[in-house]
Amino acid sequence: MCRWLAYSGTPVLLDDILYKPAHSLIDQSLHSRLGVETTNGDGFGIGWYGPDGDTPAIVRDIGPAWNNRNLQEISNHVRSRLFFAHVRASTGTAVQQTNCHPFRHGRWMWMHNGAITDFHRLRRDLCLAIDPALFSSIEGSTDSEVMFYLAITFGLDQDAPSAVAQMAGLVERLGREHGVEFPLQMTIAVTDSERLWAFRYSSRRTSRSLFYSSRADTLRALHPDIAFLRDVSDETRLVVSEPLGDLPGVWNELPEGSYGLVQPGADELLPFAPEPA
Repeated sequence: MCRWLAYSGTPVLLDDILYKPAHSLIDQSLHSRLGVETTNGDGFGIGWYGPDGDTPAIVRDIGPAWNNRNLQEISNHVRSRLFFAHVRASTGTAVQQTNCHPFRHGRWMWMHNGAITDFHRLRRDLCLAIDPALFSSIEGSTDSEVMFYLAITFGLDQDAPSAVAQMAGLVERLGREHGVEFPLQMTIAVTDSERLWAFRYSSRRTSRSLFYSSRADTLRALHPDIAFLRDVSDETRLVVSEPLGDLPGVWNELPEGSYGLVQPGADELLPFAPEPA
């Protein structure tokens, strides 16, 4: 499996989030506490939006994140209001750059932790459900990228939660037609450059870990000595596979079978269930 984080809020240096916390994503790439594997060294990726752009920049590599000098150099110089970061532990597909997350299509960005069980058996049928106009955009061989293009096919642009629910519904239907009892395991982050959705669901109802940060104004009241909190807006949020530290009151577990929406104004936390495609 993998570890990931998504940040939305006041523009910050990537280094502030990726390297500085006590249990940062870089530390998790070596010492994950809640993942299936302790080490997530089968590649990494970061994607971020600039101040004026709707299309994210993507940097991915097949080496481990913990000793990549280019990642550290970028993190020390890039400031962003919305970015994704992902460290990969392959579930069977090749360790290659095109299989590293996040994935991008137009203004959309997507990353995933989990797996489609017996993906090799379902892959052909799943790929045939992708809009033919999109199929040539698929570069890698992962289930995660196929899930992304299925969601685009099912209307990610119009209704992101419904598109992801239809993708999950198709995976479960085809999985069970092929005799797979629990076809899907997923935590997903997806953004259109303005809004950020995070989904937690599995067919077995025992999803991989996922947490979101409390509101910044709440955290300032709890921890007035932390300089970082004084400099960010009340709407600043983090969604993470596992907490970046142990400070009380910071992290909240996203409930099983739910999704969160981080957006300008009030954020939302709603139930999630697969839908017929």
